[in-house]
Amino acid sequence: MNIIKPPLLKEGNTIGILATSGAMDDDTNLKRAVSFFENKGYKIVLSDNVYSKAGYLAGSDEERVNALHKMFSDKNINAIIALRGGYGAIRLINKIDYNLIRQNPKIFCGYSDITALNAMFLKRAGLMTYSGPMILSDFGQENLCDYTINKFFETVKEGKFDYEGTFWGGNLSTLVSLCGQDFVPDFKFTLFLEDLNEPPYKIDKMVTQLFNMEKIRKNTKAIAVGDFLDCGDVDYIFEELNLPLIKNFPASHADKKATVPYGYCE
Repeated sequence: MNIIKPPLLKEGNTIGILATSGAMDDDTNLKRAVSFFENKGYKIVLSDNVYSKAGYLAGSDEERVNALHKMFSDKNINAIIALRGGYGAIRLINKIDYNLIRQNPKIFCGYSDITALNAMFLKRAGLMTYSGPMILSDFGQENLCDYTINKFFETVKEGKFDYEGTFWGGNLSTLVSLCGQDFVPDFKFTLFLEDLNEPPYKIDKMVTQLFNMEKIRKNTKAIAVGDFLDCGDVDYIFEELNLPLIKNFPASHADKKATVPYGYCE
């Protein structure tokens, strides 16, 4: 697969804030995040549906996919950061124009529910994205995590990452929700995983479901175990796979998280 690596972020670039998943209940963190980036010299554009609500979603599927298409097609926008996760991205994956994504490569960053878009952008458009911080949960927090902020800019501005190799994966429960789709890369990778609020038997079930897929078994050369917050002891689940393990990998729903290049082959 010919992987497209988007241009790095430059001073003064325009960053789009895109709502593809859950609705926003309060815009305090959004306003803080906008101020954070503007104070660093970046321009900010909000997707049309940032304030939209359709039940628990940030607008209808049509609103959200149109907002996504508009941000990717806008030549003035250099990077896109997800507003939040929650749920909703998987509803869009068969409605997205992946040719448009391929023809307009740009930085795209998010985690949790956004893992569905990370995976499908890579698979269907060949675009390397970033699994990393989002607007409400990270950049809009009153007390920013220095590690998260520093690693974000190191990665998207300087192309630095603390680990070698090709990483693919993300939020475990979101990856499992893609089963039934053609979503697994055709090249070998280190599978990084994280989750929260799931009991060990569910983590076991989801990992087993992934590794029941031949392509996962064939292409996973190592596992990077991120944070499994409030999940109990799950280390044994990964140890039983008899693959090289990277423990304490900084993928997480906690404040401290890395920005992981998603699916790039050097």
